Parts: sequence; C-alpha cells; structure tokens
Amino acid sequence: MNSSIVELQKTKVTNVSVTEDTLTVDLADGRTISVPVAWYPRLVHGSSQERNNWRLIGGGSGIHWADLDEDISLENLLLGQASGESQKSLQQWLENRKVF
Repeated sequence: MNSSIVELQKTKVTNVSVTEDTLTVDLADGRTISVPVAWYPRLVHGSSQERNNWRLIGGGSGIHWADLDEDISLENLLLGQASGESQKSLQQWLENRKVF
C-alpha cells in the first residue's frame, strides 16, 4: 500500500488558516502542513474574508471555499501538489468573478 494512502486513512483536516502568503492546514494526527498560497491562484485572488470562508468536505479529506469555487484535497497537500487549473480556466473565472 502506498504511504500517502496510509496517511490519508489515518488523518483528516481539522483546521485551516490562510494568510497572504501561506495556506496552513492542521491535521487530526497532530501534524501541520503549510504550503505557499501561490500554489492556488484562486486563493491568491480572494479577499481575506473569502479565504476565511472555508468548510471541510469529505469528512475532513478536503477543503472547500464556496466564494472562490476552490477545492483542495488533503491528498494533494500531502503530495505537495499545486493547483492543476489551467491558465485559460483561471482567466475565465477571473473575468466572471463578482467581487463585493
């Protein structure tokens, strides 16, 4: 069995914080993962209020930001994988984005 699968079976996300530079995720097993916000362009373009409006999905196996239409899985964080969104998709999202 792949070690990342074992890690996923043992833990879940418990808390999330996002600053201008860093996405930090606390895990149920006591670990904390921090990655650059730059990995997730929608978080970069979000306001502080939008970045703080998150909820856990999949029983803690992922994070959803409704205001930014962004989902990030714990698996991708553990594997160190940045967003796979294409520049075209991001550009379309930015053009259609409603900022209040």
